[in-house]
Amino acid sequence: MFVALEVKRSRNVHHTDLRALKAFQADYPEATVCLLYMGTEELKISGVLCLPCDKFLRGLHPTHKILP
Repeated sequence: MFVALEVKRSRNVHHTDLRALKAFQADYPEATVCLLYMGTEELKISGVLCLPCDKFLRGLHPTHKILP
């Protein structure tokens, strides 16, 4: 699995925050891209999964996939 993560120190996510991940996804369409942010909601904006940083970090485990 090929994954690109970007972390934003913001409680809100806007489509303009996703430019770098969308560009990466265009170059590497096989990659899963995800934005981690300080909010509380799991969102999908313009095809990019946006997860609360806390939820992501608490879900990390060596034997589990990094993303759904």
